[in-house]
Amino acid sequence: MTVSEKLNEFYIHNNLDKNGGEDNPFFYLKFRFFSLKLPNSDFRKKAVYIHDIQHILFDCDITWKGEGFIAGWEIATKMWKHFPLGIMSLWAMGFSFFNYPKEVLRGYKMGLKYKGIIDTLITKEKILSMPVNEVNNLILKDVPSKFNLLYYSFWVLISAFVFLAPVLLIVIIWFLI
Repeated sequence: MTVSEKLNEFYIHNNLDKNGGEDNPFFYLKFRFFSLKLPNSDFRKKAVYIHDIQHILFDCDITWKGEGFIAGWEIATKMWKHFPLGIMSLWAMGFSFFNYPKEVLRGYKMGLKYKGIIDTLITKEKILSMPVNEVNNLILKDVPSKFNLLYYSFWVLISAFVFLAPVLLIVIIWFLI
């Protein structure tokens, strides 16, 4: 099955818009009791298919548990190098770590075995036409990186800061007023 076919199944199964909402002006970040309507920026539009491919490669759902795995995976594959996508990954990792720390760790450890899809520089058209297992083999490292608890802890702290930064900013402004 090609990546394109598998993505279409993924979008239908998860009740998502065609192309993951790539063409929409907004996207929704869903939480347990509310959703945030956020602008669908150009950088997100260009990369949402990569994020969604990661979901199908690792059979992750779109709950925060699945997003936690993917966020950990993205940080381990050095998605953080791609600003502002890296900020989104760090924020998701920080939020998910407080809710699903085991999934974040599992995703991070899995990510040490892979190169990031974004770093392959393969065109969208080419990657969508490839079989899913071929994409998996393409990004699998010959020699996995070793897990380092100190390095992982550093990324957990950075991601927690990125997640909590807006709240901290509001608290600081509140006390300054």
